[in-house]
Amino acid sequence: MSKDYLAEYDAAAEGDKYPLVQNWMKTEPLPFFKQLREQRSVLVTPECTLLALFVDIRDALQMPKIFTVDLYKPKMGVTDTSPGYLMAHDDDPLHYREKSIMQGMLNRDDIPRVRKIIKDAAQEILGKADGDIEIVNNYCRMVPAIMVQEYFGLDGINRKNLIRWSFWNQYNTFHNQPFNLNSKEKYDEIINEHAKASKELVDYIAVLMVRKLLTVKIKDRLFAMARKVINLVRIIFKKKPIEFKDDIVKRMLRSTFAEQVDFSLARIGTNAGGLLIGSVEPTSTAVAQVIQFFLERPELLAEAKAASAQEDTDKIDAMVWEALRYVPISPYMFRQLSQDYTIAKGTDRETTIPAGTNVLTLTQSAMFDPYCYQDPDEFKTDRNWYHNFNYGFASHDCLGKYVGMAMIPEMVRQVLLRTDIHATSAMDYKDGPFPGEYQLAWK
Repeated sequence: MSKDYLAEYDAAAEGDKYPLVQNWMKTEPLPFFKQLREQRSVLVTPECTLLALFVDIRDALQMPKIFTVDLYKPKMGVTDTSPGYLMAHDDDPLHYREKSIMQGMLNRDDIPRVRKIIKDAAQEILGKADGDIEIVNNYCRMVPAIMVQEYFGLDGINRKNLIRWSFWNQYNTFHNQPFNLNSKEKYDEIINEHAKASKELVDYIAVLMVRKLLTVKIKDRLFAMARKVINLVRIIFKKKPIEFKDDIVKRMLRSTFAEQVDFSLARIGTNAGGLLIGSVEPTSTAVAQVIQFFLERPELLAEAKAASAQEDTDKIDAMVWEALRYVPISPYMFRQLSQDYTIAKGTDRETTIPAGTNVLTLTQSAMFDPYCYQDPDEFKTDRNWYHNFNYGFASHDCLGKYVGMAMIPEMVRQVLLRTDIHATSAMDYKDGPFPGEYQLAWK
């Protein structure tokens, strides 16, 4: 007999209800979400309200002025004197403008270059490991940190600092909210570490902007003619022109914006920091959990290894995205209501959610909703990408999703190419929300 989560929930004391829900989301999300979808798709708890159906989640996430990211604001530097980062804004001029600019900077034509950076970095790290590696810190976090330096342009700094800055920003923003139920001591520790990391990051970005600006304004002009001459000679001798180093920070600094566009040097710096924060820890979590997912399923592992060996990466890419339905970096996205709103109006699940309520849109549940996918409990690689919530949805979908869609599968692929790859320890989350240690070995 399957477990009756709702019966246990209803019988629990008021103060025990949400801790039960929180534990089920962490340890057995799929059967719990399935019962919610079938029996109580809008679950009102003492801490927050949960939405479990695809249509209700899609409805909520398409209304950012009502289902807001206000909980991001104190975590992403929004104050009376500073607008903070664009992702802490809901469908306003700053969000619309800066996301559009940054999408142009992250040119999708760069994706083959990004994938090559990832491939080269992965092969170098795994080659030096000589058949034995703690994969989380030495690979899952390190490879995206290399990409952040080489492609985004946040260079001239120890990669371990980049990793730490991303870690604490991610921890405080997404796992130190009221519904996370952290102890006062844990909450304060995260706040303090985040404040320290953010100060270090701001100081680094300030120096980076000056250094890169000098490069762009002086070296670019000094060597522009030399570049043209060198490449003209190479073309005459039928050699490939030299590609001079480009990165996203330099790309932003080389671009000229009218004053009315309001994309100043300060805003360039803020967005450069945002690229780091959104890249390292989420990528690490996704890669580590997908590797574990395949290693624990021998039949899928064999299929994934065979797909990894193919020159065409479409098959392994699809397998990775299907695996992330089962092991997403988070089972939900959270929002806060700016006004009263009635979800599923006119249906038997109609529920009015008061203003100020924190709402967990159970995006993992949505990806297993039969409305969204046929045979949702089966592992299939031909799913409709537009129903996948792993990179968010609507106006708050991930800015760098196309970078991640190349980076994550390639990182998984390079690990699965190792002969007799296997885990020699269990995944250790170090009492936190992210994978902290996972030992692998191969021949």
